Amino acid sequence: MFFQESQNLSTVINARGTFTPLGVSRSSSIVCEAVVEALSNYFIIDELQDLASKSISKFAKSEAATVTHCTASGITISIAATMTGMSQERIAALPHTKGMADCVIIPSSHCVNYGHSILQAIRISGATPVIAGKDECCSLDDIEQQIVKNNTCCLFLVSSKLVESGALDFTEAVKLAHKHGIPTIIDGAAQDFRIKELIQTEADLVLISAQKYLKAPTAGLVVGKKRLVDAVRAQENGIGRGMKATKEALIGVLAAIQERESLNLEEWKKLQQLKIDNFVESSNSINGIFASAEPDPTGLPFSRAYLKIDA
Repeated sequence: MFFQESQNLSTVINARGTFTPLGVSRSSSIVCEAVVEALSNYFIIDELQDLASKSISKFAKSEAATVTHCTASGITISIAATMTGMSQERIAALPHTKGMADCVIIPSSHCVNYGHSILQAIRISGATPVIAGKDECCSLDDIEQQIVKNNTCCLFLVSSKLVESGALDFTEAVKLAHKHGIPTIIDGAAQDFRIKELIQTEADLVLISAQKYLKAPTAGLVVGKKRLVDAVRAQENGIGRGMKATKEALIGVLAAIQERESLNLEEWKKLQQLKIDNFVESSNSINGIFASAEPDPTGLPFSRAYLKIDA
């Protein structure tokens, strides 16, 4: 707290969750110690990435993995990977996409803004977003129509930031895309607890934020099929150079995954529920406040507290 106080920075009581403008999460002492060690030493970054790939792949039950600067950058360079493969000529050409399949189909209800529009994250790669369906609904037929009409690079599916409308069966959507030879990406930024479930959809790439519930330093985990993960990593020779992971992020991710693997999830769930129950009970004792607990709408393994204030 010394720096915060000496620089007269605001004290934050975070009731929002893993919210980027509030610093996302607080790392454990184990992760902090690993990051301190990383900052005071030299490493061969490719060795750290190889180690991260082994560790994350085992954790996620995927073929391969790599670490990017964050999930937002992971979106852009994953799309780039589907356009370039391992071609050094194509990697060097981006964001110019002449001769490449460069359309990214995304359901209309998945066109979210998380600080900037996800459509901009697509366009940064040089690709063109193609919107399927309507905000209220995007069916598999809507997606297939766009695949047929467009020389398509990949089908882009978002699993977080979307909880009320446009629900899509990811497994069936992936099957549909693969039927047409189209690779698929699932952005599951806050879904690290569900990473194995997302991998089981057979999506080619799944993107996860390391700094959310894993509580690592800021980093994006890209997991999935080795062919495309290798192509994601190859983007460091192109537009991904400014989106690379740091040594402290890589080592922080490794420490955070080790800590998660030792977590007793059932006991952790009970502890989270106790916190929610106590908060709801205390809040309801205050005149004019109505509190309730509801399951997390994205399927994460905890409840969330909701407050209504009587004006």
